[in-house]
Amino acid sequence: MSNLDSVPDLTPPNSKPDPEHQTPFSTNEIDEEDDDGDDENDVEDDEEDEDEDENGVSGGPNRPKPHSREARFRSEKLKMDSLLQRMKTGPVSVRIHDVIIKGNTKTKDHIIEAETEVLNNVGSMQELLKASQIVNLRLQALEIFDSVKITLDSGPPELPGTANVIIEVVETTRPLSGQIGAYTKAEARSSTVEGSLKYKNLFGYGDLWDGSLAYGYDHSAELSAGVFLPRFKGLVTPVTARAYLLSQDWLTFSSYKERSMGLSLGLFSNQHHEVTYNLAWRTLTDPSQMSSRSVRRQLGHNLLSSLKYTFKFDRRNSSMRPTRGYAFVSSTQLGGLVPDSRSLRFLRQEFDLRYAVPLGFYHAALNFGVSGGVVFPWGNGFSSKPSSLPERFFLGGNISPVCALGGPTTLWGFKTRGFGPTEPKRRVNNENANPSGVDFLGGDLAVTALADLSFDLPFRWFREKGIHAHVFACAGNVTKLTEFEYRNFSVQKLVESLRSSVGVGLVVPTSLFRMEINYCYILKKFNHDRAKTGAWLTFSSAT
Repeated sequence: MSNLDSVPDLTPPNSKPDPEHQTPFSTNEIDEEDDDGDDENDVEDDEEDEDEDENGVSGGPNRPKPHSREARFRSEKLKMDSLLQRMKTGPVSVRIHDVIIKGNTKTKDHIIEAETEVLNNVGSMQELLKASQIVNLRLQALEIFDSVKITLDSGPPELPGTANVIIEVVETTRPLSGQIGAYTKAEARSSTVEGSLKYKNLFGYGDLWDGSLAYGYDHSAELSAGVFLPRFKGLVTPVTARAYLLSQDWLTFSSYKERSMGLSLGLFSNQHHEVTYNLAWRTLTDPSQMSSRSVRRQLGHNLLSSLKYTFKFDRRNSSMRPTRGYAFVSSTQLGGLVPDSRSLRFLRQEFDLRYAVPLGFYHAALNFGVSGGVVFPWGNGFSSKPSSLPERFFLGGNISPVCALGGPTTLWGFKTRGFGPTEPKRRVNNENANPSGVDFLGGDLAVTALADLSFDLPFRWFREKGIHAHVFACAGNVTKLTEFEYRNFSVQKLVESLRSSVGVGLVVPTSLFRMEINYCYILKKFNHDRAKTGAWLTFSSAT
């Protein structure tokens, strides 16, 4: 490893460092493999032009020849070439002397400084270049700057082997923005089409404020407002808060409507881990007055106070069309954290595992997936109590299982809440009522599995647009465990009652969602299942 004293000084010799006329060492402008003399000529030409402008002449017999200037820049070029060559052969030691922040008129210094902590641990020029790129990406991810430029300059002459990092930011000139897109909300636990307004950096803390109106594929509607704080009270991870009004209409499937008013707090979040707290006042009603006995027992008000931990590891090359890699998601939710008789006490666990294998022809890939989940009440007499209806697992829906990463959700060919435990609806003296109707009650245990073979079509226009075909198969089941039903549970019964389907389709990706035009063939279903063999159109967003 080279000594600190041997690091070339990037400030011109025999001069003091001037912050207004520094010789920049920019990570965005240096190519370590470019050894030609074009940059040298450009620098020399610029300096000569400046000299001409200062003297007011363009040349003449009395014009001094810039031998000393040329020699100086030639020396600097040689130093730079030497540095780049040494960086190719091994680490070049360097220490950070100072981090200088410029351009932030509204944003607090500590918000930017918090994103530059990785610079404190560098010990070589190679590490410094990599750390500078990381800082640049982190600052751009805050969404409050129009541009970020990082320049590396030599440290003071009396401290050889040191460098200064100069960060120049341009704060956004349009803090208010709006957008329409497809998203996945933790509160709604479903994909939604959402319109939102966002205001950036209102108080200078990198804060992002937004309000949104969303409509979900599962008949949900949501009005919400939230704030994102990248740094709060010295915490090392961002903090989010969101107040929401949520309405979900399940009359057609389960004879109840759900209304929730609550607050969701993101307490901890990084690349693989997330902790959220949810507090909501929930109301279940039955305007039709036809709900089954099991549904009627759960109508009324209750309080949801839950803490949820999610571990996510996604190494796939794409969430919309994965062709290689693997992903794993596990979430644990504990409800009943307040001492109130109306507080829902439950433990919910979900997992999802995906693996994509490239096949080497026509951009083909085989995707495998398996997911499962279980929910169970806790507290006195928990074995005889039913689980909370909204917390149960309901399978089926107009979403592609390829994109639904997070737990058991859907199967191709089965409608929303299309299968699982059922119970006859209440009979009323109404000629228009359906006497054979049933309520889908969901289950406490759910499992699903899928296999999807995707491949390009032999048409250039389709390949350019990303349109491709796929062949798929899936299976799944949901069953009840509470109220002593676990005594009747067996793996054999679970497998024998699996629902399954196969099919083929065309996938059309867009910037907002993934659209599938499929033909599904139902291999196995039961009497009350809501499934059909035929054409299906699905819309899915990445989770």
